[in-house]
Amino acid sequence: MFDIFIGLLFIIPLYGILIWSYYCPEDSLLWGKRWMYKEEPEISDSAIRYTKVTSLIGMIAIPLFFIFFIVSRF
Repeated sequence: MFDIFIGLLFIIPLYGILIWSYYCPEDSLLWGKRWMYKEEPEISDSAIRYTKVTSLIGMIAIPLFFIFFIVSRF
C-alpha cells in the first residue's frame, strides 16, 4: 500500500507537467533554454504538434500503467 502512495506522489507532478506541456507547448519546449536566444525563437508547427502528441500519449499511458500496477498488486 505504501508503494502505491509513493507512486502516486511521483505521478501527480509528472501528470501536471504533461498537462502544462500539452496546453503550452512553446513554453515547455523553451523551458530552461530561453537564455540562449536574444529574441523569441520561432518554433515549427511540427515541433508543437509532436510535443502535444507525446504529452497526450503520456497522459493516457501513465494512468493506465498505474491502474495496471494497482490491479497486479492485489
